[in-house]
Amino acid sequence: MTLYEALSMTGGLGLFLYGMTVMSSGLKAAAGDRLRTILEKVTSNRIMAVLIGILITILVQSSSATDMMVIGFVNSGLMNLFQAVGVIMGANIGTTVTAQITAFNLTAFAPLILFIGAVLALFMKKQVVKHIGSVILGFGMLFVGIGMIKASISSLSDDPKFIGLLSALDHPAAAVLFGVAFTALLQSSSSSTVIFQAFAMQGLLTYHQCVYLVIGAAIGSVTPNLLASLTTDRNGKRTALLNLIFNLCRAALLILVINLVPAILTGIQSLSPGDIGRQVANTHTLFAIFAVLALLPFSGWIVKLSQKLLPPLPSEQRAMEEQKLVYLVNAEKNVPAVAMKQALLEVNRMGKLARGNLADALDFFFDPTNAELHQKIVETEETIDFLNHAIEDKLVDLRALALPDRDVFRLSRMVLVVSNFERIGDHAENIMEFGDRMTKEKAVISEIAMQELRTMGDAVLETIDVSMVVFEEERFDLLPKAEELEQRVDDMQTEYIQNHVDRLMHDSCDPLGGVIFTDMCTDLERCSDQGINIATALLPPRG
Repeated sequence: MTLYEALSMTGGLGLFLYGMTVMSSGLKAAAGDRLRTILEKVTSNRIMAVLIGILITILVQSSSATDMMVIGFVNSGLMNLFQAVGVIMGANIGTTVTAQITAFNLTAFAPLILFIGAVLALFMKKQVVKHIGSVILGFGMLFVGIGMIKASISSLSDDPKFIGLLSALDHPAAAVLFGVAFTALLQSSSSSTVIFQAFAMQGLLTYHQCVYLVIGAAIGSVTPNLLASLTTDRNGKRTALLNLIFNLCRAALLILVINLVPAILTGIQSLSPGDIGRQVANTHTLFAIFAVLALLPFSGWIVKLSQKLLPPLPSEQRAMEEQKLVYLVNAEKNVPAVAMKQALLEVNRMGKLARGNLADALDFFFDPTNAELHQKIVETEETIDFLNHAIEDKLVDLRALALPDRDVFRLSRMVLVVSNFERIGDHAENIMEFGDRMTKEKAVISEIAMQELRTMGDAVLETIDVSMVVFEEERFDLLPKAEELEQRVDDMQTEYIQNHVDRLMHDSCDPLGGVIFTDMCTDLERCSDQGINIATALLPPRG
């Protein structure tokens, strides 16, 4: 191979990879947020999860992109591992479409495709048309890149040294390992498969070598996901791990099957005799479909194995136990009176978590070195956010029951109370962050100011405690006490902020400490406001 041919091959490879990126970006931009919306709607139905994985990957032309979206959803709690495994399996099928496309010899039409894409991307005003133009432009780049690669490697078929190098891939294990390494380097199984396909079409690789290279490429495709998972929580890491487990199982299964029944490969070749490019593409697709059909019934085991290899921490176990409905699981199937009681118990459970998290946040503010408490507050806030949506959805479902007017009123007020508890959780998170700032930015608050904040914090917790009793037991006789406590907190806010302004004038506290003190007073006062909203929620309307 001459220097020019080597540069042409690397340039063609670069153009092909860039074309993949342009096409993928254009497709994602044209689809907007709909791809994420589709993924968010994935249910526990494994078949639907696989189909969605196929669809998303065909649209973005990258199984790695789909897998990384899935890792992000699992990491944020929008999807669980049992849902994720189905999407990942589907992505393994969707990624084979690229090789099917490139098996068509459209190199002669590539200049026209590029021209049409450039006109749409550069001269059209509508954003959607521009994005479609980018997709067509990227599509054209694929075939120009493939054409350059084919042209540059044609001379290699007569090079004895290169032929000798490729002969090492006659051994299945060597071919699989090379497929893994090459795909890990490119970080795209579809790209590496297309390159193997191009080499085969030039007579440099045999069909049987490509079979094992394709098997290895599927394993190597997991590399970007493993790297992306390094910055996620343990569930995100488990998602990448179950992807690796699936592809290792897939490789072992395929190697076993094609060695036990060699006629399978002959059958695939017979689908497109004389066209090795199409044979490689068909192998890539059929292997993916077969592996998903064979392993989908065992997807639960794959998830459990990933959890076994990366077991839950005690904090994760606590979160799993808390982040679920306890009383409202099948409430809509019960008689109205029982369903209303279940709703009240679930809302109160959320309230106790929010109140407890506020108390923990105050403790952390006064002792911001307690890393364990910090983690507990973050995890509890995630649970409160989960319960906020889960309870609201269930309360809406209960509206379908034949409820008396009194219970309809109570149900609508419970929705508001759930929001009040969620806001208390948000204020608790703010207070925790104030503690972080105190440490990181070395803010100084005088001892007198800290004592005022402790006094105000205790008064807020007492207000919430009384308000929760009023709500839970409908003890409206305690409402005056709750209102008196809330007024006391309002007075404290006014008095303490004025006191702090006086201290700032005498340099007792630094300016940053003054900002944090004021913000703390504001958050605490708003927590007491939420408490009164809770206390008066079920108060019967006048008249």
